[in-house]
Amino acid sequence: MHKSSWHSRRHGRRGHRHNAGFGQHGSNERNDAGAQQSPWASSDGRGEAPSTSSPAGSSSVPDLPGYYFDPEKKRYFRLLPGHNNCNPLTKESIRQKEMERKRLKLLEEEKWQGKKIARLGFNTSSLLQKSKLGFLNSTCYCRLAHELRVSCMQRKKVQIQSSDPSALASDQFNLIMADTNSERLFTVNDVKVGGSKYGIISLHGLKTPTFRVHMHENLYFTNRKVNAMCWASLNHLDSHVLLCLMGIAETPGCVTLLPTSLFVSNHAAGDRPGMLCSFRIPGAWSCAWSLNIQANNCFSTGLSRRVLVTSVVTGHRQSFGTRSDVLTQQFALTAPLLFNGCRSGEIFAIDLRCQNQGKGWKATRLFHDSAVTSVQILQEEQCLMASDMAGTIKLWDLRTTKCIRQYEGHVNEYAHLPLHVHEEEGIVVAVGQDCYTRIWSLHDGQLLRTIPSPYPTSKADIPSVAFSSRLGGARGAPGLLMAVRQDLYCFSYS
Repeated sequence: MHKSSWHSRRHGRRGHRHNAGFGQHGSNERNDAGAQQSPWASSDGRGEAPSTSSPAGSSSVPDLPGYYFDPEKKRYFRLLPGHNNCNPLTKESIRQKEMERKRLKLLEEEKWQGKKIARLGFNTSSLLQKSKLGFLNSTCYCRLAHELRVSCMQRKKVQIQSSDPSALASDQFNLIMADTNSERLFTVNDVKVGGSKYGIISLHGLKTPTFRVHMHENLYFTNRKVNAMCWASLNHLDSHVLLCLMGIAETPGCVTLLPTSLFVSNHAAGDRPGMLCSFRIPGAWSCAWSLNIQANNCFSTGLSRRVLVTSVVTGHRQSFGTRSDVLTQQFALTAPLLFNGCRSGEIFAIDLRCQNQGKGWKATRLFHDSAVTSVQILQEEQCLMASDMAGTIKLWDLRTTKCIRQYEGHVNEYAHLPLHVHEEEGIVVAVGQDCYTRIWSLHDGQLLRTIPSPYPTSKADIPSVAFSSRLGGARGAPGLLMAVRQDLYCFSYS
């Protein structure tokens, strides 16, 4: 009798401790259900994975070192760091599972995207009504109409025709880059046997409902990694492609001017293929071609603690010393300035009228908290947009050197990711390291669309995108091109 009484009291105390540890938060589980979903299903589309030990990222569930709480099974599981099991439960596997769940959910929502709107209270009928009543001027109406069409873009797979169909099935897209008029797409593909291959896709056939394009191939082959590339206008607009190639083994890196006329069937009859030019510039992180008349036929390269401005015609070079690696560059069109983004987070402009020996060649200085991966100068050249490796996207006023707007939701930790700004449509496009393509309103920073990758999230399969208001030329329709693995997709306006 005494023994059984002691036994029941012992279990009662244990059960009381158990309920005290978990019951104090149990009453809040229903209230916190929405908070637990917000990191995954929020409208801002952030791809930041929540903590693996507490999926909600809050104090609703105690965080026990070495254990993971599964919100579905509502119990703890032990983490197995360094375990040789074929299917261990690790933080990375848990994170991948949550990211894949989010991706599949967004893909399912894509089927109903046509019924969704980017802003509450704005649809086609309300826009027309407000425009007729005089509440919206023509500029504001066009901008909001573009936003509505962007939020309703539908994904279509593009059929690529080539003289070597077997290569299309094995070669994976690494980078794509549309030319000025969006008539061609320069591609860098990773070859299965190793190395890279280049091609040019003609976008003239990119029309509904077929979405069929042709790949113009070239025998030019390199096993070097492409650090950076841009279009170059040497003979005419976008006549060449400027490539920064990484060195391999005993072969140093170089910068190559690749004529687009070298590609099979890409040049007109009687047009002689251009000459390929290489420059001994090892270790280039970035490059930019100048359309400024004060730096005609010149290109720049960003190196480790140095910027080189090279004339293609004369071979003359100007060298500007920096305190950090230059990861991104862009020339201004009217002002004689070259803007540079550094690993240190500094953004500075070089006055091309100053000699490299002088001390006054830095015209503007801005600062980010992390390495700057992309800079884009707006058309009026009074504002500059920059992104960094902390996932921050800022719009800077170059006159006051102050940040005037920030765009939330971009995800980046260490990748060299580009930024696409399209003022005509008033949108900003960026692909995050989480493989999500995000589209913001340029004017107020509103996140308009979050597009998941068709494939599971992988750091090796980050999509490469190109947006244009006229895909395929002057008569083309606006849309977004996305290249991932062996596939090319088009998100066209409905």
